[in-house]
Amino acid sequence: MQVYTPSDVTKRAANKYLGVLVAAKYARLLNEFPRTMNEAREKKLTTRALEDLTNEDGIEYRVIPRRTR
Repeated sequence: MQVYTPSDVTKRAANKYLGVLVAAKYARLLNEFPRTMNEAREKKLTTRALEDLTNEDGIEYRVIPRRTR
């Protein structure tokens, strides 16, 4: 099992907190898609999201600032 450290996550994100937030949102997005029985037993969605984030291709994201009232 692959272990992802904060230094792995910060290579693709500005900081480790933003990286974990992006991976969590991506895991929720992956959860919306139907899975077959083989994929369901393969890896957890959070592991797949962290794996996709730390790959060379990575996950493309952008930070949208909050609107002030």
